[in-house]
Amino acid sequence: MTTSEETEATWQKLDRRTIYVSALVLAGVAVGAGVPTGIGIASANSLGVALAWVLPAATLLIAGGTAADYLRWLKTRYRVGPERAELHTGLLLVKRRSLARERIRNVDLTANPLLRIFGLVTVKIGTGEQRQGGESTLVLNPVTKAEADRLRRELLNRGSTVDTRVGVDGTLARLDPAWIRYAPISFVVPALGMAAGGAVMQVSDWFGLQDGFVRWMIELFRGFPLVLVILVLAAVLLVVGFVGSLALFVEMWWNYHLEREPGGTLRVRRGLLTTRSISLEERRLRGVEVVEPLGIRLAGAARVDAVATGMVQRQEDDKTDTRTLLPAAPKELADRIAAVVLREERSPTEAALLTAHPLAARGRRLRWSIGSVVLLCAVLVVLGLLLTDVLLHIAWIAALIGLPIAVVLAFEAYKALGHAISGDYLVARSGAVRRATVALQRDGVIGWTVKQSIFQRRARLLTLTATTAAGAGGYHVYDAAQGEGLAFADEAVPGLLGPFLERG
Repeated sequence: MTTSEETEATWQKLDRRTIYVSALVLAGVAVGAGVPTGIGIASANSLGVALAWVLPAATLLIAGGTAADYLRWLKTRYRVGPERAELHTGLLLVKRRSLARERIRNVDLTANPLLRIFGLVTVKIGTGEQRQGGESTLVLNPVTKAEADRLRRELLNRGSTVDTRVGVDGTLARLDPAWIRYAPISFVVPALGMAAGGAVMQVSDWFGLQDGFVRWMIELFRGFPLVLVILVLAAVLLVVGFVGSLALFVEMWWNYHLEREPGGTLRVRRGLLTTRSISLEERRLRGVEVVEPLGIRLAGAARVDAVATGMVQRQEDDKTDTRTLLPAAPKELADRIAAVVLREERSPTEAALLTAHPLAARGRRLRWSIGSVVLLCAVLVVLGLLLTDVLLHIAWIAALIGLPIAVVLAFEAYKALGHAISGDYLVARSGAVRRATVALQRDGVIGWTVKQSIFQRRARLLTLTATTAAGAGGYHVYDAAQGEGLAFADEAVPGLLGPFLERG
C-alpha cells in the first residue's frame, strides 16, 4: 500500500460541531412544543405551575438529546480506502457497514440552514441498489463542506466509459428567474392553500383561540350568502397557495445548476435554505422522461426527469423528487436538455412521428371518463333521495360541469397516446392530466409484459409494459393496436418477445 493509500485508509471522525447543531435543533423543538403546552397549563393554573412543568422537561430534552448525539459522534468513524468505504457507529448496538468502491454510484450532499451556518454537510454514499435497512447507503452526518466535496470527487471520479462523441462537459443548464411563472399553475397551489388553512386552525387550537377565531369568522360574514362566503374563503386560500408555490419554487430551485463533470457524472445543485447536490453516474442512465402536467403543458413548458437505476429508494427522507434534472421550463429547452443529457444530436422525446393509436382507444377513454362522472352523479342522486334534496342539486351541478370536462380530458388522453423507435431508444407517451414522454434505452429493457382485458380483446387492443431496472421499473404503451404493438415490442428489443409470437 502506498503512502497516499495509507492516508486515505486512516479512520476519520465526523465533525464535532454536530453536537452544537443537535443542541440548537432540540432547543427549537423544546420551544415549539413548550410554548403551547405552557399556555395550556397556565390557562388552568398559574404561570409558576406552567414553568415548573415545562422548564425541567425542556432542559431534560435538550441535555439528553445533546448527550446522545455526543455519544454518537464519539463512537462513529469512517474511512475511504482504495477498495472500500467503511462506516462504524453505535454504542450498545455496533453497526459496521462497508461498500465496495467500484459499486458506489451516488454521493449526494445536503445541508439545512443550521448545517450551513456551521459550514457542514450531510453526505450520502450509495450503490444505487434497493436493500432494506439502508444497507446500501453510508450516511456521514455531518462533515465539513471541503471534506464532502473531496469525498464526492474521489468516489465518483473513476474514469469515463461513456461515449463522448456528442456532448460537452461543464454547465448544461442554470436557473432562469422567468421559470418561476410556472410554479403557480400546478396542483400544488390548492394543496398549499388547504394546508395553510388547516395550520391556522391547528395553531389557534394550540393557543386556545380556535373557538374565538371561528366566532370572529361567523361575525365577519354575517348576512352574506353562503355561496359568497365559500367563494371568498376559497379565493383567500388560493392566494395563500399562490404565494406559497412561489416560495416553494425559490426554496427548491434557487441557484440551480445542471453540470456534466469529467468522468461521466451529471450533477444537480439547488436550494436556498437547504442546499442539495445530487450526483448521477451516466452509466446508470437508461433514458429520460419529459413530464408535462396539465397546467404547465398549457403554458408550453415541461420538466425533465432521469430514468436511472437505483433512484427509487433514495426518496425516503427527501421532500423532493431526486430524479428531476430540469424543473418546469419551456418545452423547447426541455427537449434540448434531454438531448444533451443523452448525448444525442436530437432528443428522442421530440419524435414528431409517433405512431397514433386506433380510434378504439379513444372510445375506451370516453367511456371511462363519462362513466366515472355518471357513477358519481348516480351515487349523489341515490343519497339525495334517501337523505336530503341538497345532494340532488349537487348531482345535476356535478353532471353539468363534470361531463364536458370528462370529454375534453378523454380526447386529450387519446391525443397523447403514441409510441415510436428513435435510434437506440424506444419512445412512449401517455397521460392527460400528467402527460409523460419517456425515451428508454432499448438495451435497458429486460422484459415485456403484455396485458389484454376482455374489452381490449374485442377491440383488438393491448397494453405493453417495458420492464427495466431503472426509474419506475416499467413504462407502458397503452391501448396499442394488437399486431402493431407486438411488432413494435419485437423490433425494439429483438429476440426478447419474438420467440413467443405466432408468425403468419
